Amino acid sequence: MQIQPMIRTHPDVRGGVNDSLVRAIEAAYGCAAVCHICADACLAEEMVKDLTQCIRLNLDCADVCLATAGIAARRTGSNEALIKRMLETCAEACADCAVECEKHADMHEHCRICAEECRRCEQACRDAAATISPSQH
Repeated sequence: MQIQPMIRTHPDVRGGVNDSLVRAIEAAYGCAAVCHICADACLAEEMVKDLTQCIRLNLDCADVCLATAGIAARRTGSNEALIKRMLETCAEACADCAVECEKHADMHEHCRICAEECRRCEQACRDAAATISPSQH
């Protein structure tokens, strides 16, 4: 992805880039894609009714990841407090999705892969949130 070079060229960033935040943005976009694919794969399984919660959490996680990545990537008038909260929320959504996918990982390879991706994104978001200290207004 070209996230870091794009942010680096942003006039409001002036070359300074939070590498942890860039990793979280990339992880969130990737996790959203994997969660969408996992949800679709779950829908194709014969036991789809048993995967209802998994599908729901895949879609919830994908939505949160996309929103988080989009907000974190916008640097003009950046709202650090909101970005930090979104990263924390994204980490929680990823953790919830990973727990559910792990329940099905032995039977469905797509759930195993999704759980791993969610865990990576969860950690990247937690790491990035730890680097943000919003100024008090």
